[in-house]
Amino acid sequence: MRKLLAYPLSLLYFICFGLTLVIFHAIQWLCFNVFGYKAHKISVDWLQFFLMRCLNVLGTRITFNKPHNIPSDRPLIIVANHQSMYDISPIMWYLRKHHIKFISKKELGRGIPSVSYNLRHGGSVLINRKDPKQAVAAIQEFSEYIERTKRAAVIFPEGTRSKTGVPKKFQTKGLITLFNGIPSSLVVPITINNSWKVLRYGKFPLGIGTHITFKVHEPIEVNAYDDKLSLAHLVEATIIKDIKV
Repeated sequence: MRKLLAYPLSLLYFICFGLTLVIFHAIQWLCFNVFGYKAHKISVDWLQFFLMRCLNVLGTRITFNKPHNIPSDRPLIIVANHQSMYDISPIMWYLRKHHIKFISKKELGRGIPSVSYNLRHGGSVLINRKDPKQAVAAIQEFSEYIERTKRAAVIFPEGTRSKTGVPKKFQTKGLITLFNGIPSSLVVPITINNSWKVLRYGKFPLGIGTHITFKVHEPIEVNAYDDKLSLAHLVEATIIKDIKV
């Protein structure tokens, strides 16, 4: 019965989701080209809010637990496990004052209304995962941008999402590049649970009644660790210990 109900709700969700992307693509273009970065950022923030409201059609609930004070005048490296595309909007919305930017695969830079436009124009970086040399160089340049602007870089070190919630081994090269390139930053580990369940049946129908949770851990000073590999392992352990599978 639950899966049967998921079919009409998924159809309604995709209609709402598609309309939201198309409408906000036009809004983003106008804001970016006419009013500049600040207006564009506001439009992207509200895009995330409405994308989360689309999930409510599926009976999805989101809890974002942020018990620690995170300063807005410091560059941040936000590190999280990755379970689905539904990880992204809550991070962008609930941490919006930090100007969230992503390290993303280059394939997402084309073809997706709103999403691709923001990745290309909003300050994020697109990397070719098949070309490690390009990826490292792009992340180094991105690091300098985050250090200079005191914004927030988000990275999912697993590389690809976990389809079952079981975490994959973190890839440390990109993390260490960020640590070295943004020496004044705070690392903010985030544990995500249950977003994979939205895709429990695949892309259609979507899972209904999912409770997605985000736990923001205490920030860690990058410059407190000379051994950046040890820091990467600490961040991984901090995130993984609260994953529930």
